Amino acid sequence: MLSEPALALTDLALGVAVVGVALALRGQPHVAGAWHRMFWWTAAAAIAGFVHHGWVAFSDVLDGPGGIVVSAMIIVAISYLLAASVHEVLGPGRRVVFWAMRLTSLAAYGGLALVGRAGIGSLVLAESATMIAVVALWAWALHRRHPLAPRVVAALGASAVAALTTLLPDAAAMAVALDPVSLYHLAQVPGIVMLAHAVTRPRPAGVVSAFSTPEMPTATTNSTLT
Repeated sequence: MLSEPALALTDLALGVAVVGVALALRGQPHVAGAWHRMFWWTAAAAIAGFVHHGWVAFSDVLDGPGGIVVSAMIIVAISYLLAASVHEVLGPGRRVVFWAMRLTSLAAYGGLALVGRAGIGSLVLAESATMIAVVALWAWALHRRHPLAPRVVAALGASAVAALTTLLPDAAAMAVALDPVSLYHLAQVPGIVMLAHAVTRPRPAGVVSAFSTPEMPTATTNSTLT
């Protein structure tokens, strides 16, 4: 018997879907390391969520810490999303930019966790700053006609729509026999698949980042976050 069946099973479905995506990206020569790590951490977080909602939630003692662990894994995945975006849009060697953007939301979520608010709502709120930074980077890349930008922006849009499901009233979500968070688990899949498809697109020589020029090409095989 599962403690929270809908949350557990939809997390498992999300995890299996992302594992499939991550496996499909293996061996792709154009995909930077940070993208691979982002998908694998997303899959791991979803599977950890399955375990948490399935069994850990039975324990009043372990429920809270378990939720913090799962949230921390999601934060790592989002960190790699930002790292990959900084790498693709600004070019390699931009760690200062990455950490300046990242520490804001990490500090916000850390503060919420310390006061006992480490749930999905607090995570979405704290990570909104990072996601705004990611969207801003890709909007700039779209303006500069980065070859990945149109598809990445579309994928981010699909993910934003998915996140809105957490704000639905319970009655609206229950129209599909799921609570808002369970519905969010499933709604993430299209955006993740779209993003994986976007990052496999080859980068033409000399058009690697929004700031690169044919005279100053940059490499695409290393991630910003190590």
